[in-house]
Amino acid sequence: MEQNEYMTIRIPMMGEIAPSFRARTTHGEVNFPKDYEGKWVIFFSHPGDFTPVCTTEFMVFAKMQAEFRQLNTELLGLSVDSVQSHISWLRSIKEKVEFNGLSGMDVEFPIVEDKGLSIVKKYGMLQPSENKRYMRDIQYIQADKATDENEIINTQPVRGIFIIDPQSRIRYIAFYPISNGRNLDEIKRILQAIQKTDSQNVDTPVNWNPGDDVIVCTPLSYEDAKKRMEDKELKCSDWYICLKKDKP
Repeated sequence: MEQNEYMTIRIPMMGEIAPSFRARTTHGEVNFPKDYEGKWVIFFSHPGDFTPVCTTEFMVFAKMQAEFRQLNTELLGLSVDSVQSHISWLRSIKEKVEFNGLSGMDVEFPIVEDKGLSIVKKYGMLQPSENKRYMRDIQYIQADKATDENEIINTQPVRGIFIIDPQSRIRYIAFYPISNGRNLDEIKRILQAIQKTDSQNVDTPVNWNPGDDVIVCTPLSYEDAKKRMEDKELKCSDWYICLKKDKP
């Protein structure tokens, strides 16, 4: 497959309905996003099973799964490896791997198989230029199969992540380099910020965390601006920037 074929792949935009697919997973077949209607979803890709950065990510995702579920959020992973490879890797994580005090970790969320690359193309997760850069920096070794460099460049997804809301709309998109693990605390934080915006019609300032003051949305009229400047419950520096205490 020629690399320039990937130049036509379009990354879905925030606010759009998440591209649909049916696929095998470690928990059986999934019909996405239909099976997750009414829930938030963190849908993320990883470059490959039996790779060290991915292993650390999956261990911490597994540790935080209960925290995400308290936020009505499910986790869904993906790589182009087979379900059998996923299962073997998860067994290795549980039985052999230790990281930052974590061991014996059960990864209980589904991992999608995408050997045909149809899903990673729909979500813009194939970015061969990043793979080429990575291949220049290190010697790639993948357990249990011999893979040449060109195959890796053209088939290995980057660390894509999509936050999808209960109406199946994409609300957040990020791509991380193959060489660097994601900050899962930040992913949880931005999820909480988006949920705060939806539930209370407010914005969140830089470095916001739950419990911090929130921003009152920009006024749409002169009268609205005047009223908020007179509101003693608001902290207004000027008519366009007013903060208030966060509600639980």
